[in-house]
Amino acid sequence: GVFTPTEMMRALELGAAALKLFPAEAQSPVALKAMRVVLPSSAKVFPVGGVTPESMAPWRAAGASGFGLGSALYKPGMTSEQVRERAGIFIAEWTRISAGS
Repeated sequence: GVFTPTEMMRALELGAAALKLFPAEAQSPVALKAMRVVLPSSAKVFPVGGVTPESMAPWRAAGASGFGLGSALYKPGMTSEQVRERAGIFIAEWTRISAGS
């Protein structure tokens, strides 16, 4: 996981294939957009932590390559049907915001 542009650049120098921006809820899409200016265009950045279907579009517009999901997708005690339903919501939103990309 990375949080700052310096950490991102160092991870890429060390051969990281992708960057886990964590915790995303402590950052913002505006910050990611600024970071993308100094990152290679090929760098893949995945916000993780606090991502919800409602927050995906601003992150994607700022340059997110995808997302990591945790408690927004699954919480202990949820049934497989509840997880499937929640995953469907995330998939639908990803499809919507990625159309034409």
